Amino acid sequence: MHERTSPSMQIPRRLGIVSAWSIGLALVFAAVNKNDPYLIALRGAGNIVIAVSSLLVVALLVRRGVWSGGWRGRSLLLLWVLPSLSMLGAETSFEIRKSRVLNTDVARAQLLGRHFVVGYSSFDEVARLAEKGLISGVYITKHNVADAGGTADAVRAEIAALQARRRAAGLPPLTVAADQEGGIVSHLSPPLKALPALSTLAELPSELRTRAAFEFGRSHGRELLSLGVNQNFAPVLDLRPDAGRNPFDLHTLTGQRAISADPAVVSEIALGYVRGLEASGVTATVKHFPGLGRVRTDTHNFAASLDNPREVLEASDWRPFKDVLAGSNAQLMIGHVNLTAIDPDRPASHSKPVVDGLIRKQWNYQGVIVTDDLVMGAIYEHGVCTAVVEALNAGVDLLLVAYDGAQFYRVFACASDAAEAGKLDLSMLRDSEARLRRNAPETERPPVAPVIAARPAG
Repeated sequence: MHERTSPSMQIPRRLGIVSAWSIGLALVFAAVNKNDPYLIALRGAGNIVIAVSSLLVVALLVRRGVWSGGWRGRSLLLLWVLPSLSMLGAETSFEIRKSRVLNTDVARAQLLGRHFVVGYSSFDEVARLAEKGLISGVYITKHNVADAGGTADAVRAEIAALQARRRAAGLPPLTVAADQEGGIVSHLSPPLKALPALSTLAELPSELRTRAAFEFGRSHGRELLSLGVNQNFAPVLDLRPDAGRNPFDLHTLTGQRAISADPAVVSEIALGYVRGLEASGVTATVKHFPGLGRVRTDTHNFAASLDNPREVLEASDWRPFKDVLAGSNAQLMIGHVNLTAIDPDRPASHSKPVVDGLIRKQWNYQGVIVTDDLVMGAIYEHGVCTAVVEALNAGVDLLLVAYDGAQFYRVFACASDAAEAGKLDLSMLRDSEARLRRNAPETERPPVAPVIAARPAG
């Protein structure tokens, strides 16, 4: 006679089975995609937890005899074996790609490496990339400061060591970039002094703003250069949104970082700040063209579009960009927003009509253009390889891989595969190389003329 399970026991049992299947499927998904940027929090200890949990559950299921319990039991057991196997497969795939990139032939490394700036977690790993010529710059932030020991001397020594490795390899100096805007984006404070946001200068009388902004920039520049940082991804030229706080802006936080809603005020303060940075020997990078002030979706997570007519943008959002680029030697960071009026099909960061058509030919800007971080949802939604190839062919000079430096191997492999297949525009790469040489991070280079003929109004 078979013993019946009471109804009160059946519900917990069924819930347990559903949970086992649901959690198992979730762990398989996490294991297969362990190297994707949105799962970066699971790396290291998280991966160990997944692997150990998988094996423990397998042991428990075997002990309970599920293998002899029919196809359902066997399927469940196999499901819980998969996380460990999937993780092994994902890690093997990553290491193969990494090895392939690290063993790129010298000619291709020199062709492509000058176009990449990368954030990093491991000094030894990024030093290897630097001395092989696979990158042209590094991006440092708070975790690098912490890893280096937290003091200015420790950060300075680490950057100096990177540059020494670069020199020993017979390669040009690295660009060393940081985000030190002031206010909520002060990624090197501490050890550097925390300054207020540039927006606080908008409260000053007009006759005092430019000088105050210059001193603000010079202060930032001197401190950054004392560490060995030669490029600042600042200032923000996006106009402050009129609609107040955007609940969908979870990471960019444009409303808190923008200088003002008035284009003239933004131009005035930003130009003073940029000239202060330049007076200290640090290159400025204005961002995030084509402007995020009107955009309601955060490109860190999702695709976004700027749908306003071009004439509206020319008269407002783009005025600070044109003014500051005309009056300085600043570089331009281009964001991942679809500029509908010019190219509705792809983000501005890899749109040839935007980069080569609008910025290069119509604005005549011949300075360096760098993408916003490629490790963003707006890029991965459309395919990171597509973005990399289209950006280089559009005339973008530097591709930034900041948030998750491990994605560099994927991004570089995309460019390398495209080069091997003849899908990269070599004439665009040559033009880009010339721009990068003119703007190389060498303190001995002479000052150069502004890259747009017109001076800013006012």
